[in-house]
Amino acid sequence: MTIDDIDDKHAAAAFRRLVRHLQHRDDAQNVDLMGLAGFCRNCLSDWLAEAAGGAIDKDTAREAVYAMPYSQWKAKQPPATAEQLARMDASVAKNKAG
Repeated sequence: MTIDDIDDKHAAAAFRRLVRHLQHRDDAQNVDLMGLAGFCRNCLSDWLAEAAGGAIDKDTAREAVYAMPYSQWKAKQPPATAEQLARMDASVAKNKAG
């Protein structure tokens, strides 16, 4: 079985669970997610907007993923450190290689 073989209903349920988990774990900063896995909440919302084919705009998708306006989320986050940014840059570079 591949990911494409999974019924959309089940894949959507897993996506919603992931988003709710990230909403609950607001201590996990996007820069740390990017540094570890090469994606973050912004990526998820961008992918959601792209998958919607114009039915959902980027700001609406971000509000759904963050459970609040993005500007409100960003205002609550501490500034990224130089070390976090360096890890993020290295991780994002791996995205381009694959």
